[in-house]
Order: sequence, then C-alpha cells, then structure tokens
Amino acid sequence: MAPAPQLPTPSETITTDASSENNNVTITGKIYTRVRLATKSDLSHIYQLFYQIHEYHNYTHLYKATESSLANLLFKENPLPLFYGPSVLLLEVSPTPFNEPKNTTNEGFKPVLKTFDLKFPVVEGQVEEFRSKYDDGNDKSDVYIAGYAFFYANYSCFYDKPGFYFESLYFRESYRKLGMGSLLFGTVASIAANNGFVSVEGIVAVWNKKSYDFYINMGVEIFDEFRYGKLHGENLQKYADKKDENGEGSCW
Repeated sequence: MAPAPQLPTPSETITTDASSENNNVTITGKIYTRVRLATKSDLSHIYQLFYQIHEYHNYTHLYKATESSLANLLFKENPLPLFYGPSVLLLEVSPTPFNEPKNTTNEGFKPVLKTFDLKFPVVEGQVEEFRSKYDDGNDKSDVYIAGYAFFYANYSCFYDKPGFYFESLYFRESYRKLGMGSLLFGTVASIAANNGFVSVEGIVAVWNKKSYDFYINMGVEIFDEFRYGKLHGENLQKYADKKDENGEGSCW
C-alpha cells in the first residue's frame, strides 16, 4: 500500500491565484488540501456526497438515507473505538494554505495537509453548497468539501486481527484527475498500517477501467477466484422470523 502522505514543509514557497465570478471560485497555480475525520457538523455534506455517488452509479432509486439516519450511523453517542465503527474521511480544498488547527476535535487522527500543482484551472461551482462547516479555530472561510472515503473495520477467520472494509471513495467532478484519490486512499491505508489493521479490502468494479487501474497502481491485489455475493431484498426477507397465529415469532 502507499506510504503515508508527506506534509508540505513550513519553508515551502507557494503562490496561488483564486478569482471569484458568478458565485464561482476559480483556483489556478496551486491548490491546498486537507484530509480530516468527519464530524457531526459535516452531516449535510456527507448526505449530499453519498447521494452523488449513487447518482454516479445510477442508483439514486436505492438511496434511502437521511441526515438523521447518517447521524445515527456515523456519530453515535457511545461510539466504538476510533476507526472500528463506520468512518468518513473528508478531503477539503482551498485556494490558500491551511493552518495547523487551534481546536483538536478528532483525537487520534491528525489532519493530513498536502499541496498540489495545478496543470489547469479548477472551478468550484457550488461555493455555498459545499463550503466547509468545520471549525478548527482559524476562521478560514475559503474551504470546500471535494470528496470522501468511507470505511469500517471488518473481521475474518483467516486473520487474527481486523482489517478495513473500504466501502467507497468519491470526488466531486471538479476535483477529479488531480491526484487527490491517491492521497485519500493512501491516508486510509496509512491509518490501517499504523494502527494494527491487517488489510484494506473492498469491491473493485471491473467495468470501470480507470478505477480498476487506480487500485492496481495503489498496490491492491485483485483475486479473480472470488466472486462478490449479495443476499438482499425479497431473498433476504425470506429469512425473517414469521409470526404464528398467536403472534409469536418462529424461526425457519
């Protein structure tokens, strides 16, 4: 897997030009990124991003989540240990450098900062919709949510330790083809390697050659001898407890 992403050095000289027109922000030269663990303040953005990946795969008819259900999934009052429950990393972008956070709200994970050189202008066309609501104490308002990674711990009888199930990685259209996918996936892999998890695994769509090649280049091994199986819908409900005439449950 990829090594942990490197942070830019404090002495690095950076110049960036950002212009705002028609409620759009155009970034040229360099773009600054931050990968951080999502907080409850990010719920509306997570909800929108999850919808967009369903839209990308033409599965919006299957999207049943609400902000309330996502809050119950991701931000329980009594959560599992860090990274064992469902976890979302957000990748934020800005036309100006990120500062070290003054408020540390995510103990156990330090945000990862990286600067990308841009070969072409990047236009943020949904400034207000995806402006970050995260408060790190620096009063920085030019931060936008670009994408996410969603993962959680899984277990196998073949290993003596848990691994990560990598559920999905998604970027809004403006931020694709910039190399940010490697940063985000590499951060998940780094978390796994540094915290005793034995693997990062998930489904790789064979039809999506760019995605397939991306994971191969990141060091993911594809096992052709296994097929993805899914029991769901009516076939799953066949196993639900039936009620007898007295209203009591009975197992099949």
